[in-house]
Amino acid sequence: MKFTKIIASLVLAGLVFVSCKKEEDKNLANIKPLETTSKQKTIAAENVQTASFEIEGMTCAMGCAKTIEKELSNLDGVEKAAVDFDKKTATVTFDKTVENQESLIKVVQGTGDGKTYKVLNFKS
Repeated sequence: MKFTKIIASLVLAGLVFVSCKKEEDKNLANIKPLETTSKQKTIAAENVQTASFEIEGMTCAMGCAKTIEKELSNLDGVEKAAVDFDKKTATVTFDKTVENQESLIKVVQGTGDGKTYKVLNFKS
């Protein structure tokens, strides 16, 4: 009797998986692919400014450094942002008419819980 219940359960589970997959495939067929747009940011040469600064409070490369780098890169006016976890530094190339030192510091220090990261030795 136990063997029959196991076989019946496996058959039922197989039918559910096959049934869900077909339904999922039908739904996926109606989804249009996302348009990929290159978000290449270009800045007029006279407005380009590069800043570098130290970031205190980072504890890991993938969580902390990459998150801060992503936050900086997503800002309007930022052409490029690179955060080096080993050196505890960041380098940001930005449009000085759109962003400034205070806004960059605010974004870094506001990342996460707003208390973890501290910007030091800002140079532009």
